[in-house]
Amino acid sequence: MDNRLNTPWIALRYGIGLTATLAGIDKFFNLLADWTSYVSPLAAQLLPVSTGTFMGFVGVIEFAVGVTILAGCTRVGAYVASAWLLGVAANLVAAGFYDVAVRDVVMSLAAFTLARLAEVRVEAPAYGFNSIIERPRQATV
Repeated sequence: MDNRLNTPWIALRYGIGLTATLAGIDKFFNLLADWTSYVSPLAAQLLPVSTGTFMGFVGVIEFAVGVTILAGCTRVGAYVASAWLLGVAANLVAAGFYDVAVRDVVMSLAAFTLARLAEVRVEAPAYGFNSIIERPRQATV
């Protein structure tokens, strides 16, 4: 991979990974926001649990995705984050939070870009757990 792509890869990896991790943790403390207020009324009606309990589950998933991105499975975590953020954006549109939805769509695009950069940066074996752990490509002569 062109070494000039390392800086954007690192910036996206830490930016998205830390954001997901911190947002996941904050679902339990509500220091950054009252996360339950972002659940659309339709989604709240369909939930089999309270919105607070649901946001706890969301927090665990976001924390896991963030740690996955930071721990070396960047490609997999970034693809999950990209899809997850599109789902979050759809919920935000349904709830009328258009400005926040736009932010999450942009974050989804950034996560997708990170996943694609990770594919370029890494050549993984075809099978097994090692196929999702990042290994830098060897220089070809």
